[in-house]
Amino acid sequence: LRDFLLVYNRMTELCFRHCVCNLNYRLLTGREESCLDSCAARLVRANHRLMGAYVGLVPAMLQRRAAEYGAPAGPSGLPASSEPAPGPAES
Repeated sequence: LRDFLLVYNRMTELCFRHCVCNLNYRLLTGREESCLDSCAARLVRANHRLMGAYVGLVPAMLQRRAAEYGAPAGPSGLPASSEPAPGPAES
């Protein structure tokens, strides 16, 4: 959530600085509004492309990290443990 809010705030700041030229009026002009729409759309598309590439690279990074530690990766991407999972004590 924090990362999302940071990206959103940064996008808002960039587009506002790029598109809003006159602060003398309460409402946006048509030109400012269309500029903001296209600016936000460009940044959202770029963010989606970056996140798609990141999601594609994560499994390979996790496998490489598991190989560096010498343990096979489990289904969650974490190194698999040879010890039994903690549970109720057996008698």
